[in-house]
Amino acid sequence: MYLVAIAWMYVVLMMSVAEATSSQGTVLGALVTFGLYGLLPLSIVMYLLGTPMRRRARLAREAEADRAAMAAGAATGAAATTPSAPPDGGSQASGDAVAPVRKEP
Repeated sequence: MYLVAIAWMYVVLMMSVAEATSSQGTVLGALVTFGLYGLLPLSIVMYLLGTPMRRRARLAREAEADRAAMAAGAATGAAATTPSAPPDGGSQASGDAVAPVRKEP
């Protein structure tokens, strides 16, 4: 992943140098080229590609915190309990949204 990023920045750097040294180009144009063709798209792509790694790290931190809480509870003599699921956390509806209507006798 990083090899592609380094290669892309090299290409963009060469484009910027060519822009700056060209008789028709300017240094401002080279900076815009470097920013809009290099830094901005690469930062977005690297953020998106790093999402699974950040998620794994977050889940590992949460699991470690849960283990530490369980160990602290066991060390103090408290009953070790697992964290319960949120109520009605399923994907199914919990019941009828409208109460059934009955006939009057």
